[in-house]
Amino acid sequence: MNEDNGKLELIAFKSFASNPELIYIIDFLNKSLKEKKIMFGLTKDKEKNEMVINIYEF
Repeated sequence: MNEDNGKLELIAFKSFASNPELIYIIDFLNKSLKEKKIMFGLTKDKEKNEMVINIYEF
């Protein structure tokens, strides 16, 4: 976590067409980049049929 305030810092986000395969990509990125203090999140907007990838620094 960010040592200044104990929270994750959102550094970027991007929307994509909904695709269940994105879950596997996010999992791969989180496992691969954990040591670089980068974390990825994925949310789904069912109304827009989109998924949003969030990139955090901790």
